[in-house]
Amino acid sequence: MALEQACMELIPKPWGSTDLLPWSGTGHPGVPIGELRFQRCDKHAPEPALLLKLLFTQEALSIQVHPDDAAAHQLGLPRGKTEAWYILSAASDAAVGVGLEAAVNPEQLRAAIADGSIARLVAWHKPHAGEVIAVPAGTIHAIGAGLVLAEIQQRSDTTFRLYDHGRARDLHIEQGVAVAHAGPTKRTMPARRLSDVRTVLVANPYFVFERIDLPGGSIWDLDARCETWLAVIAGDARMGALQIGVGQGCFIEAQAARIAPGEAGLSCLVAYDAATPSRDLLQRVDGDGMPWFRETVSPPTEPPQPVASSPVPSTEARS
Repeated sequence: MALEQACMELIPKPWGSTDLLPWSGTGHPGVPIGELRFQRCDKHAPEPALLLKLLFTQEALSIQVHPDDAAAHQLGLPRGKTEAWYILSAASDAAVGVGLEAAVNPEQLRAAIADGSIARLVAWHKPHAGEVIAVPAGTIHAIGAGLVLAEIQQRSDTTFRLYDHGRARDLHIEQGVAVAHAGPTKRTMPARRLSDVRTVLVANPYFVFERIDLPGGSIWDLDARCETWLAVIAGDARMGALQIGVGQGCFIEAQAARIAPGEAGLSCLVAYDAATPSRDLLQRVDGDGMPWFRETVSPPTEPPQPVASSPVPSTEARS
């Protein structure tokens, strides 16, 4: 049983930002921070299955790919890396790449990596705040400059770089070609309404990713039966004995927690270690406007909008 405030681990990256407001109030005038990771504070706690983090990009990241579970096991690794992104803010010229414009064979992929033309093969897309993007393991992908996004992933740091914009870092061509599904992929996930306060962003065999929007003055019980991570993206709340606000998060497992949003309400991202959404995850307990739950769900007309605007695989979480 656990209900604890997440520790915030700041990861310096050359492509990161020195201004993390409003997500972190800590100043970093000389050190660009690329990732803000939500971690358990107890270093002796069992390793979680999931990793939730925020990314801040001032430069383009590498074009890369991650192995699936089967490929990871062949490499002696515990798991692969499927991930999903929730766009918190995007500059007008920001872009993400997910999959390729057309299918290529391994020889064509190797040639495109060698001459740099892989950057033209990637299916680039202009993201917008509130968009959800699925990145299954094996998908060739890239994150451009000018973005703040939340990422949920299987807890793995195995990254195979295929193209690095001329930076003097190793590429992992043969490993990347071996695990890549070198073709188009479905990029954007339609959000699914489960109730008046719950929106499922992604559900796959590795995790469920939701956005929860609770009105001010309400009281709720969150029943986290499995590993569950929560990150506040707008508003604030009292959660058990914890007070949490924008950029802060919690780890909950095998425990129920009482949530009392502040006057402005609470918007948060919730990720948990399950393959299907939990019907009993959230219940209103103040007796006003009990939420409904749809057995058959359909996407809303608009996505929810945030209120706040080498033989050795790389062990870089995001390179």
